[in-house]
Amino acid sequence: METLLGLTNLSQLEFWICLIVIFLAGMVRGFSGFALSALVMAALVVILPPIELIVVCWFLEMSASLLMVRDGVRQWDRAVVTGLVVGSGLGLPVGLYLTNTLPIETSKAIALGVILTLAALQLLKVRAAFLATRPGVYLSGLTAGMATGLASVGGMVVALYVLARDAPANVMRASLVMYLFCASLVSFLFMNFYGMFDGQAIARGLLFAPICMAGVIAGQKLFQPRLEPYYKPFCLCLLMLLAAAGLARMGLA
Repeated sequence: METLLGLTNLSQLEFWICLIVIFLAGMVRGFSGFALSALVMAALVVILPPIELIVVCWFLEMSASLLMVRDGVRQWDRAVVTGLVVGSGLGLPVGLYLTNTLPIETSKAIALGVILTLAALQLLKVRAAFLATRPGVYLSGLTAGMATGLASVGGMVVALYVLARDAPANVMRASLVMYLFCASLVSFLFMNFYGMFDGQAIARGLLFAPICMAGVIAGQKLFQPRLEPYYKPFCLCLLMLLAAAGLARMGLA
């Protein structure tokens, strides 16, 4: 245990909190298909700053995507995913630059604010028709890239894009899976440029990734179609609660 705590630079309590949160976030991803990084960021930003959590979330998203990418390849919309990934590649450096240059408390507030806003928009089922156009694809990708760089929540931006499209649910879900996978590969290049993959970040990522994968598998097995309408609202309300609580703690500090 002492070796693990030394590698991750966490106290014993912080370590166990991270394990529990990441496993539960993996379960949410397994049965709802989204919100993994957003839950991790909202719950753990009080322990680790966003710039460090973004790296952890990269490993978690990549490990979850590896479990789901095979099914995604069968049904994804290549044109949509390509546009989203290209736009994300342009927006990501902007978000990472801000995260690397802003004070930690400011970046925490921005990350929690972004999560709260995106969760509220999805809960209200806000549909922006212009997002379904060709320029809307790139604009969605651009915004998702910036959100990824700021708070590792680009997938939630893409989920808003999905709401605006009139396409079969299975196709858009597969496209979201493939976007997260491809965007993670692009993210690696930019995050490596900023030197974010240091020894400590890699140790945390490799240690927590299997916990996340176990959560994803458990979530997939626990999924019950009859409860499907309730999963997404529950997750979104939980995200809003965590983000609001985090902002409140910062305001009282």
